[in-house]
Amino acid sequence: MTQTHTRPAHALPVYRSAMLRVVNGANLGDAMSHAEELQLEDTYSLQPGATLERLMVMSGDNGHFNVAEESPRRNTPQSTNRNTPQNTTATLGATVVLDSCLTMMSRSGEVFEILLLVEITETGHVRETYALPLAPMVPKTDYLLVGIDRDSAKTRMAQLACVSFTRGTHITMATGEQCPVENLSVGDRVLTRDDGVQEIRWIGQNTQRAVGEFAPIRIAAGALHNEGDLLVSPDHRLFIYQRSDALGAGRSELLIKARHLVNGDTICSEPGGFVDYYQLLFDRHQIIFAEGIAAETLLADQRTHAALPRALADKLLSGGGKHGDAAHLDFEISGSLLDRPDAAALLRRASTR
Repeated sequence: MTQTHTRPAHALPVYRSAMLRVVNGANLGDAMSHAEELQLEDTYSLQPGATLERLMVMSGDNGHFNVAEESPRRNTPQSTNRNTPQNTTATLGATVVLDSCLTMMSRSGEVFEILLLVEITETGHVRETYALPLAPMVPKTDYLLVGIDRDSAKTRMAQLACVSFTRGTHITMATGEQCPVENLSVGDRVLTRDDGVQEIRWIGQNTQRAVGEFAPIRIAAGALHNEGDLLVSPDHRLFIYQRSDALGAGRSELLIKARHLVNGDTICSEPGGFVDYYQLLFDRHQIIFAEGIAAETLLADQRTHAALPRALADKLLSGGGKHGDAAHLDFEISGSLLDRPDAAALLRRASTR
């Protein structure tokens, strides 16, 4: 494998501050701001015409982010899908700080959270505040601010960033046995694509409301030659080998986020109820086999650090973050290359020809 070192940035779906305004309360008329300027019991409303934008970021120093552009890809078309968030006009290279986690409540009593990210200038002043909702928001609906928590923000962001399998997913073991992910234990030996048999270092588990950014993606049996339905977190990356370059990616080995393959038919978002998520961590980032197809394991980095036991996270991230020094990480492709309803079918055919 040849490393290209052009990994795409992380795309965070956000609303700019002006899209959320106080319609009742102490800060009447004000746009969403950072934690120090917020008042509990203010009521916010999403403005008519508000649309989610993509805040493109790369992990930076001190757990912060830096605004980034997506790496250019050959033959990459412009998105024509109105439901695909477009990139923000954030300042390239600017520092973005994870500010706080807000708890909001609708008039119907439904509670959900918003992560606030703040773009700051070189002199430390706030340039823009971005709201990343963890559940869908509806314009002209009132949302009461009932909680402001700066301590839990990193943990919630980490849970969002952790790629996860769902309860019932069958993992291929060293012996070839298919074991449900919930039955695995630390030290179990799993077959990996690149490094043979490896032992599980840590297993995480959390239960989330299956809404918004936590709603899993279901890949129906056979859609990508998977033996059974595969249900994973939206940003979980699948490893696909193309015998022919059907997408014009310029290479045969691809890492593709599950959310970019949704077609409303064989691959769908599945909101509703609750979902049990499991994270598998090895000494290095690995590609393993789930329901018979290749999928990544948890990557220990600045985004996921807060979800791991501290001693383990520090060990894996020491020495410049060696946990993520795998060549296959350079094979992730841009979502815009997959912005077509037949992307999954193309990949299925390309992997067998």
